[in-house]
Amino acid sequence: MEFYTLASSSGGNAALVRCGDTALLLDAGISARRIAQALSALGMSPAGLDAVLVTHEHSDHVAGLATLGKKYGVPVYASRGTARRLTQAVNVRPFDAGDVFSVGAFEIRSFRTSHDTADSVDYRFDCADGSAGALTDTGFVTEEAAAALAGVDLLLLEANHDVERLKSGPYPYPLKLRILSDKGHLSNEAAADFALRCVRNGTRDILLAHLSAENNTPALAEYAVARRLQAAGLSIRLGVAPRDRMSEPHEIARAPERAAR
Repeated sequence: MEFYTLASSSGGNAALVRCGDTALLLDAGISARRIAQALSALGMSPAGLDAVLVTHEHSDHVAGLATLGKKYGVPVYASRGTARRLTQAVNVRPFDAGDVFSVGAFEIRSFRTSHDTADSVDYRFDCADGSAGALTDTGFVTEEAAAALAGVDLLLLEANHDVERLKSGPYPYPLKLRILSDKGHLSNEAAADFALRCVRNGTRDILLAHLSAENNTPALAEYAVARRLQAAGLSIRLGVAPRDRMSEPHEIARAPERAAR
């Protein structure tokens, strides 16, 4: 299994996960042209995507969705509440939050998140090679998320803001309250808490995502998580997803003890 982020910021989010001949896009929050350019660097075309999995309807997650569907015919999977708001998208396949379904080589588990949207979800992806999961755009870690992501090999994890930097920063007060609320975004410390929980359950690769340009830095986010893991005597692959370019490849091979089960 291979995992890449194509972009990760409040300006746009998209990630690619591949296993065998199956390729899935997680969100399409950048233009279809940029998505096509990123895929081309991997020897792919958007027409080769088996599906786009949408987390929620905010523009930084769906900006390129309509063009991908209309120009390339890519199926779009979204929770029912989100699907009703994707008025420009085509080939939408709604599901109930919490559903488990298959696309090609992947079994996909959806789970609820807590965000100021209609029906936000995130996903876990399992195939013969291993597992990957995502948790972004949520004000706190829901029990559904914790259960779904237990033992995932690779985790794309939101570390949106440093709390003190946000509180003292230039954002209007109502926006600060929104970000800090239970329907906002995960802070560096909240990400560190959940990262520790996941690593103790077997996660070996964490990619921090959706960092605020104004209220965070890659160094602050990575330090907060690394410090928490190091204090517990744990060491994994830890990095930060680039804001405006494709990440390095994250290759996942199922650990021998898991493959034997």
